[in-house]
Amino acid sequence: MLFDDIKRAKIDAMKQKDKDAVSAFNTLINRVMLLSIEKKAKGEELTDADVYSAIGKVEKELIEERDAFARAGREDSVASLNRQIEVISIYKPKMMSDDEIKTIILSLEDKSVPSVMKYFKENYAGKVDMKSVNTILRSI
Repeated sequence: MLFDDIKRAKIDAMKQKDKDAVSAFNTLINRVMLLSIEKKAKGEELTDADVYSAIGKVEKELIEERDAFARAGREDSVASLNRQIEVISIYKPKMMSDDEIKTIILSLEDKSVPSVMKYFKENYAGKVDMKSVNTILRSI
């Protein structure tokens, strides 16, 4: 499972004394553990799609933090956050292209907005930008 790979990568980063990578993995692991607790409370299991979602959220937070430090002129912190973003990005799934999204939409029987959005959220979570799906769907 993806979460186990991330935990092993954190251990490797600790052995290599890579503080930025360890920090990034700690943030991600904490986010996933909280998500796991919420899922268990509902009687559900943690999936790779949930982990991908957490990766996206952590990456977004790191980018926002980096931008704030850049505006403040804190180049040392910006470099550290760039390294953390780089480490987290390795675990992001390859995003689907617009052509792939369009092909999938055209293959669906029900092309209503709620139906298509639900289909992509259930089957391609973390692998597709939902805003892109909506834009492509409306252009068809």
